[in-house]
Amino acid sequence: MKNILDILIDDFHERALPELMLRHQSMVWVPHKANVVVGMRRSGKTWFCYQQMLELLEKGLEKERLLYLNFEDERLLPFSANDFQLILETYYRKFPTFKSKQCYLFLDEVQRIEGWDKFVRRVLDTEKLSVCVTGSSSKLLSIEIATSLRGRSLTTEIFPFSFREFLSFKKVILKSGQQFGSKTRAMLQNLVSQYIKIGGFPEIQTFDDELRRDVLRNYLDVVILRDVIERHSISNTLALRSLMKHIMSAPATRFSVNKFYNSLKSQGISCTKNSLYDYIDHLTDTFLFYQVPIHSRSERARRVNPKKIYVIDPGLLEAMSLRMMGDRGALLENLVYMHFRRQGL
Repeated sequence: MKNILDILIDDFHERALPELMLRHQSMVWVPHKANVVVGMRRSGKTWFCYQQMLELLEKGLEKERLLYLNFEDERLLPFSANDFQLILETYYRKFPTFKSKQCYLFLDEVQRIEGWDKFVRRVLDTEKLSVCVTGSSSKLLSIEIATSLRGRSLTTEIFPFSFREFLSFKKVILKSGQQFGSKTRAMLQNLVSQYIKIGGFPEIQTFDDELRRDVLRNYLDVVILRDVIERHSISNTLALRSLMKHIMSAPATRFSVNKFYNSLKSQGISCTKNSLYDYIDHLTDTFLFYQVPIHSRSERARRVNPKKIYVIDPGLLEAMSLRMMGDRGALLENLVYMHFRRQGL
């Protein structure tokens, strides 16, 4: 493992950071607190980390004082909690003078390694290192943060491009409070239609229609397989996929487990109601869906009434051929919810 870490550290320091489209989000470095960056797969977490690195370099930091490891790199397999110490040993062996300098450690998709949170807490307590970790599982991260990192972390959620970021990618710059003429309004209406069709995942912005749909469907397959089926040892994949497709066919609407359970039963698909509740939670945990209870002062009312479920990105609906052109209101409501979600409201 030491040899692999040597290679990975050298590779990172030798290659140039990619050119980025800056996201409209920021991250603050606070002493003795870890930055936790979460979000759905392929939403731009790694590139957001690169953005933080570039900002540090622009302030004059030596690149060697940055350390980045991606735990989806197969060369790090098998990796256990005991190997985390090797990261520090290898890094400080290469750069012994940095032991007394402020350095920055980025651990990408670290939730794959059990015990990562204990390592991060120890680093925060004993080393002159600022730490940023990323992950694709909200529940896993929140559980670990609630134990070992309670009060020691700041969380940033990364989403696919917002409409404003989509415009920035298209080189369309709008000023706050700007008045629009008929030509600009027509252009923006066309871009809204494009955004609803394409969505905001960074990678697919320049792809043709067929390739874009294939890639987005692959995103969903990876979420279902790796983040739900494998992580939670689910055997009833037919019910799980039927659930995902049903929810995505009706975004921004209330979802009744009882009604869907009866629908599965009529199709001869066996599944318990408790399993369906678990599946919804697992899919929400991947940041694919967001559940919103009814507005009520009553905790019981919020708990027992069906929740509305919103989908993270409209492009996924189009890729699954589930976008209901006749229900544009639901699509726009989904966009509005995601706008508020990005604002932290």
